[in-house]
Amino acid sequence: MNNYLISILIPFKNSSMYLKECMDSIVSQSYQNWEVLAIDDHSADDSRAVVEEYSLRDSRIIVHSNQGDGIISALRTAYNLSKGELFTRMDSDDIMNSKKLEIMASSLEKHGKGHIAVGGVRYFSDRGVGNGYMRYEKWLNKLTAKGVNFSEIYKECVIPSPCWMVHKIDLEECGAFEPNIYPEDYDLTFRFYERGLQCIPCNEILHKWRDYDTRTSRTSEHYAQNYFLQLKLYYFLKLHHDHRRPLTVWGAGDKGKSLARELLKQNIPFYWLCDNPKKIGKNIYGQELRHFNYLHKLEKPQSIVTVANEEAQKMITNFFSNLGQSSMVDYFFFC
Repeated sequence: MNNYLISILIPFKNSSMYLKECMDSIVSQSYQNWEVLAIDDHSADDSRAVVEEYSLRDSRIIVHSNQGDGIISALRTAYNLSKGELFTRMDSDDIMNSKKLEIMASSLEKHGKGHIAVGGVRYFSDRGVGNGYMRYEKWLNKLTAKGVNFSEIYKECVIPSPCWMVHKIDLEECGAFEPNIYPEDYDLTFRFYERGLQCIPCNEILHKWRDYDTRTSRTSEHYAQNYFLQLKLYYFLKLHHDHRRPLTVWGAGDKGKSLARELLKQNIPFYWLCDNPKKIGKNIYGQELRHFNYLHKLEKPQSIVTVANEEAQKMITNFFSNLGQSSMVDYFFFC
């Protein structure tokens, strides 16, 4: 198994206070046949000096400047310098389980090409982890334990950016880091799904995900909710939408309204449904809101659901089940 060279791609920018822990967790991996492509995205602190110190001690660590700006450009720069047969990402502020590379490489050796090795994640923070992140962690790890990540791909990003590994040929065939689309990790996840790659189940925590106020996903406009919604809709229309079937949007909250605006902008007809008596019968953006029972009147509808409440989602799932409809074929949760 150690014959596989693993390329670890690490964009970094102003993360000097966390880089030592990150690099130590890589150097101490039980699996030792790896290379690190650490790309400095124009850091203003001493991040580069920290990584270069490790590079001087370990020739497997290569430090280079970003050829452009931003994470996507940094990933392309790293990829162009890489020589590995297996590929994974790492965030410069996170920590690897000591057997992470070994477990993932072993999974890929066993299952072969056409598969993605994934692993459980755990958030950690000096101030404690918020309920939203705890729910996301629990949901994500539940999917990963069964390898059914793609079954709920329209809810959130189902493969965490620093906790996957694939064969180079699979990454190449998915377009690697060529698309200039944010959020880049979610876009790559959709391309893995589109290509038909299969997730390998894993119930072990392989990655510790650091949460803090200035992390990129909290501060960059590229990770705002409107980017996520646009990406979800793009892939839904590309991969699942059947224009011969009536389309419905279930939910008239902020997400439902944002989705409605996007569909109207693209001249895609839809019926707008909800269960709020105060909204039923009203017109928003020129669209009448109808009770969800209107689905009974439609022939083989497809539905996008924007309702986030977990109990409501269970009710909605039962409603579709009674209609004889299936998730990821007839209805899709965008929440």
